[in-house]
Amino acid sequence: HDIHITSLVGTARALASLKDRWHGTLVLIGQPAEELVVGAKNMLNDGLYSRFPKPDYCLALHVDSELEVGKIGFIPGYAFAHSDAVEIIIRGVGGHGAMPHLAKDPIVIAAQTILALQTIASRETRATDPVVVTVGSIHGGTQSNVIPNEVKLQLTVRTYSDIVRERTLKAIERIAKGIAQAAGVPDDRMPSVKLFGESNPATYNTPELVARVTDVFRQTIGPDNVIQRDPTMGAEDFGRFGSIGETKIPLFMYRLGSIPPDRIAASKHEGGKPLPSLHSSHYLPDRSAIKIGVATMTAAALDLLK
Repeated sequence: HDIHITSLVGTARALASLKDRWHGTLVLIGQPAEELVVGAKNMLNDGLYSRFPKPDYCLALHVDSELEVGKIGFIPGYAFAHSDAVEIIIRGVGGHGAMPHLAKDPIVIAAQTILALQTIASRETRATDPVVVTVGSIHGGTQSNVIPNEVKLQLTVRTYSDIVRERTLKAIERIAKGIAQAAGVPDDRMPSVKLFGESNPATYNTPELVARVTDVFRQTIGPDNVIQRDPTMGAEDFGRFGSIGETKIPLFMYRLGSIPPDRIAASKHEGGKPLPSLHSSHYLPDRSAIKIGVATMTAAALDLLK
């Protein structure tokens, strides 16, 4: 985040000093709450595109924890996934751990549900359609010899297409209730399945804008330093800036290399040991990435505003 905001300030200073080389209106966004995926939504709801000019293009950069500093990564089309948070409360009938036949054990039902949810990706979704269903939280029970009344699961669901998203969410509810029925849970104790928190749409990089801007990048930092990257199932709310009702605004978020070459080489030498991820306390970006961020973003803006 420090690199992001510093690159924004550097780009603002550069473009302010180069006013004779561009014309038009430049809007720089210091977006809050990016990690909570509510910042873009809140800004738009607050009248971003009515209180300020609606843009013809939207650009953003994001550091990359696996890309060498000095390089830029780009992804045309879908770059970041749609994210949904789902809560499942599996309700059973509590009892004594020594007499499970007198209860309906929600912990066993939860275990069966977690495994069955993985068949959504492996058996219900076309292999070429990306989908991730991860159970990141499970809470139930207080004692080793007590069968609890309920277990709470929290999931993250990642998809690209709206069709896959809707089908996946329906499958989660169907599987949770179907396993509960198979376990003999009474109708009034069926699982509760609901979305919670913020849902976030996929980020789609407009291919025509990507092609134009990456050509500028090649001229700015050299063709060997502009690398096509694979899409990720991570989420990013930048995509919201590109969709205003029926209006679609071309957008492009690119990846900014931030890791020194020697650390990348060491990772490969150690048998492919993964580099620390962005949210790791061991992630240590090279501050020279800021120069590349300012140079590339400034060059892109100059081209779009020339």
